[in-house]
Amino acid sequence: MNRRGSLFIVGTGILGTGQITPDAEYWIREADRVFFLVQDPLSERWLKKANPAARSLAHLYSTRRPRAKTYEMMVETMLAPLRRGATICGAFYGHPGVFAHPTHEAIRRARAEGHRARMLPGISAFDCLTADLGLDPGRDGCHTYEATSFLLEAKKPDPTTALVLWQISVIGESRFRKRGFGKRNLEILAQRLADTYGAEHEVVIYEAAALPGFEASVIRVPLNGLSSAKVSGLSTLYVPPLEEARMDQKMGRRLRLRWDELLA
Repeated sequence: MNRRGSLFIVGTGILGTGQITPDAEYWIREADRVFFLVQDPLSERWLKKANPAARSLAHLYSTRRPRAKTYEMMVETMLAPLRRGATICGAFYGHPGVFAHPTHEAIRRARAEGHRARMLPGISAFDCLTADLGLDPGRDGCHTYEATSFLLEAKKPDPTTALVLWQISVIGESRFRKRGFGKRNLEILAQRLADTYGAEHEVVIYEAAALPGFEASVIRVPLNGLSSAKVSGLSTLYVPPLEEARMDQKMGRRLRLRWDELLA
């Protein structure tokens, strides 16, 4: 099979190299060029060993330019050799389609220009969160938003359903930051959530384990203590339901359900 001029975007998972799928590993090894963005040095070393043509995209981040410009540079860095007929693999931390604008944009442009382009799934921080916190979105439901968008778009939380907010350390910030995470606008988020849940409602600042043998970081704080809690660039906020959802008895009759047969 001729794979020239193809783009494969893959995920490396969260837990070092232990969550790379065989499918992703195949394209990492077989690609002419690999461009990667990962969070730990072990993954970086593994990628460079798996494919000597692997190069990091991390150097494109700069405090002097908006993140949108950095993302544009990442996209064009991957597409330049693709346009010359190479098989390119972009390897990104976690799931490559979850909070990863450059991956979606690179695939969109590649396809628009007539190239073959695929995204292969990976294990995301959300997958780790559901396992570590015992959340079942299929049973309990879940709303999930990027934190800045949650505030700007005036989303209304459902107090009967779990809420997951991403990128809480960079709320309202358009530029890359190396330090000082989470203190500027985290209080605004806490106040917004307190309107629905109350200031004493306990939430979880979550960070998945990045290396084998380590535990996830699970910090429980009330909403009125959120702004003073320690967060990092990988912190995610989990807001558990405030109350149980009520069953619609009328709808149950329409569906001909027997309540005693439903899961407790």
